[in-house]
Amino acid sequence: MAEDYRGILNPREGFRHFRLTRREPAADLSWCLERHWIVEWDLPESEPYPAQVLPAPTFHLVVEEGGTWLYGVGAARFERRIAGRGRVVGTKFRPGGAHPLLREPAWRYTDRSLRAGEALGAEVPERESVDDQVAATEAFLRARLPEPDATVARIGAVVATMEASPALGVEEVAARHGVSVRTLQRLFRRWVGVSPKWVLQRFRLQEAAERVDEAGAENAAATAVELGYYDQAHFINDFRAAVGRSPRRYARSS
Repeated sequence: MAEDYRGILNPREGFRHFRLTRREPAADLSWCLERHWIVEWDLPESEPYPAQVLPAPTFHLVVEEGGTWLYGVGAARFERRIAGRGRVVGTKFRPGGAHPLLREPAWRYTDRSLRAGEALGAEVPERESVDDQVAATEAFLRARLPEPDATVARIGAVVATMEASPALGVEEVAARHGVSVRTLQRLFRRWVGVSPKWVLQRFRLQEAAERVDEAGAENAAATAVELGYYDQAHFINDFRAAVGRSPRRYARSS
């Protein structure tokens, strides 16, 4: 798989059951939005598929049949059983990118999903075509977002370092970006909704799942070391807690 599908568990099997497409956001919204994503499926009602994701440290605004939902950073593995015919049009914020829209601490939304009417005061109008739905979402956000905030880019630079080098410690990340650990912790709690340590851990486990998807679980010991774990047992326990299966069992299901 040439494209980066990090965070989607069992992507090869998943893409037999649903179709994922992605779109870049409009240029004037790219300071706070990473992408739009569209998932469509057409399955027998009697054969539901449990689509699973290990969420990134970002918010999502999701339009589906029956309404609009705002999802905060998901601390746990997310699963949705899909069946019949359906479509979801989502918008992924950049890390910290939803904070200017919310104007309150992001940690209040961690591991929560709220109707957009409750969180943002209104719902995104539902549209029939994907093009029209993306346009409606962007118009909805333009009407509510303030001027671009440089803090989002600052957080993005830190998160990019974490994603590229998840074996780093929080102290090393803070030093690379010229801030104290305490400053970084406060910034992430308010703007992202989780701690810097949590973000590093999530990127380690996303990368580990991606490696197992591609190469199996035979090199679990080397993967543990490369991702910053002191021993293989600790790595396996963390992997099982996040993914729901050990690396070996996950490899058999991929």
